[in-house]
Amino acid sequence: MELINRPRRLRQNDSIRRLCRETRLSPDSLIYPIFVDETLKGRRPIPALEGLLLEAQHHLTVSGYNMQTGIRTKVSADVTEAGEIVLNARLFGDIIRRMPDDVVTFSADDKQVVHLSCGDADFDILGLSAADYPELPLVEDEFSVSIQQKLLRAMIEETAFAVSTNESRPIHTGALFEITDQGLTMVAVDGFRLAIRREPLEKIDGGSFSFVAPGNALNEVKNICSDVEDLAAVTLGKSHILFEVGDTELICRRLEGEFLDYKNAIPRKNPITVVADTKALIESIDRVSVVISEKQKSPVRCLFEHDKVLLSAKTGSGEAKDICRLSGDGGGLEIGFNNRYLMEALRYAPADTVKIELNTGVSPAIIVPTEGEENFLYMVLPVRLKSAE
Repeated sequence: MELINRPRRLRQNDSIRRLCRETRLSPDSLIYPIFVDETLKGRRPIPALEGLLLEAQHHLTVSGYNMQTGIRTKVSADVTEAGEIVLNARLFGDIIRRMPDDVVTFSADDKQVVHLSCGDADFDILGLSAADYPELPLVEDEFSVSIQQKLLRAMIEETAFAVSTNESRPIHTGALFEITDQGLTMVAVDGFRLAIRREPLEKIDGGSFSFVAPGNALNEVKNICSDVEDLAAVTLGKSHILFEVGDTELICRRLEGEFLDYKNAIPRKNPITVVADTKALIESIDRVSVVISEKQKSPVRCLFEHDKVLLSAKTGSGEAKDICRLSGDGGGLEIGFNNRYLMEALRYAPADTVKIELNTGVSPAIIVPTEGEENFLYMVLPVRLKSAE
C-alpha cells in the first residue's frame, strides 16, 4: 500500500491531510493468510446458542434462538436490579420444572454464577455472558394478519402432519400460507398426501400475500397458542415471519422456492362418492393394521362395494380382515393405501362423517367433511396393489 502524491496545498496541516488522504491498493494488500486446523472436524457449536437469554428490565424476558427459529416471551417479575445472562436451556428447564409451586428468585454475581431459590429449594448454576448471544431478527411489518388463537392452532394441527420431512425439496418441509380477502388457506404436502385447511380472517393489513413457514416452527406456534378466541398476529417480513401470541413472539425464517401448484393437483370430478362414519372407519383400519409394522410393511387393501368397504392387510406376521359400513356404491373398486396416511387424514378431519371421492385404483382419493367441505380437504395417493392371492 502506498500513498498517492498530493499537491502541497493539500498538505498544509494535519486536518486537511487526514481529510484528503488517499491510498492506492494493490491486490496483494487485500490478501491475508488463513490458517486451517485439520484436526477439527464438523461444526463447532456456539455455547451461547445452547442456552436461554434472560433479560431483567421492567419485567423478565426469556429468549431462545437456534439461528433458524427464535422464541421470546415476557414474564411478570419484581426486578430489583437490571441485568442479563445466558443459562443452559436443558438444565434451567429441568430445575424450573422441579421447583415447588412458589415464587422463584434469581440472582447472579460477578463470576456469572446464578443462584435460584424457590421455597426450600436452592440451586447454583454457571451462566454465560449475554454479549455472545445473537440478536433475534427484526421483522419488517410488510404484511400482517390476525386470527383467533384456537383457529390458528387447529389449522396447524390439521395440516402440519402432512409436511414433508424430505430435505431434497426444502420448500415442502413447510406449510404454505395464502392470505386473501377470502381468508387464510394453509397447505401441506409431502409427495404422498396433501392437506388443505381454510378459515375466514379477522383482520388483514397490506393486501393479499403468501409465504411458506417451516414445519418445525409451526409445531412451536401450535404449542404457544391456547384454545381461546384471543387474536394471534402473523407478520411477514422480507426474509422472516413473526407470530405474536399474547406475550410470546416466535420468529422463523421463511422458506424460499416454488411450492406445489396444489389447485391443479386435486382431481374433483370423481365418479365414485361414499360417506363413512369417521370413527368407525378409523377403528376398522386400525384393526387390520395390527399385522403391519416397520419391518412387515403392507398397504391396506380396500374393496368398495355397495354400502360397505372390505379392508384387509397381509404380511409375514399374518392376515387381517374387517368390514366397515358406509353409504354409497363403490362399484367394486379395489384400491390400496398406506395405513398411517389414511388414518391421519381421518383423525384430523374436523367432522364426524366424511365423504370419500374415488376414481380408479391408481387415482388419488379425496377426503372432505360431509358438512363444511370448503374448510378441509385431504388427498392421499394410492399404493399400487399386487394381484390378489
